[in-house]
Amino acid sequence: MNQTSPQPTSTVRVFSQLISSTRSGARLARLLTLTELHFWGVPQGLTERAEQVVAELAANAVLHGGLRGRDFRLGLALDTTAGVLRVEVTDARGDRWPAAPAVVGAGERQGDGGRGLSLVAALADGWGVVPYHPGGKTVWAVLGVGPRV
Repeated sequence: MNQTSPQPTSTVRVFSQLISSTRSGARLARLLTLTELHFWGVPQGLTERAEQVVAELAANAVLHGGLRGRDFRLGLALDTTAGVLRVEVTDARGDRWPAAPAVVGAGERQGDGGRGLSLVAALADGWGVVPYHPGGKTVWAVLGVGPRV
């Protein structure tokens, strides 16, 4: 008797969109993320984390990575087998890379701005920056689908 064992189904869902490098474009990136993750049936906790990560990365793309007439790209990839959501924001400024977030102790106050990547580091299971050819960079963050401990 030939019997096949069930194979785990691997589902990879991908979303990518060019968005204007404006404040409204950054807002749109957050809303598109909410809509897409809801459509994919992603758990609420992960959706909320991803929304915050996208908001920070898109704002940085507009404020620090924007060039006149050049859009930024939002990318989402959900791998249900690996249990991972990857968020990518690509901008046109390959010459300006983000610095590692500063560690601020309890009760200390950091200057205006500069807290976005600290928030990304706290919400994501990992993040980084890679060059984007022909010019630009992609800031990525990986969020585990499972509950955070």
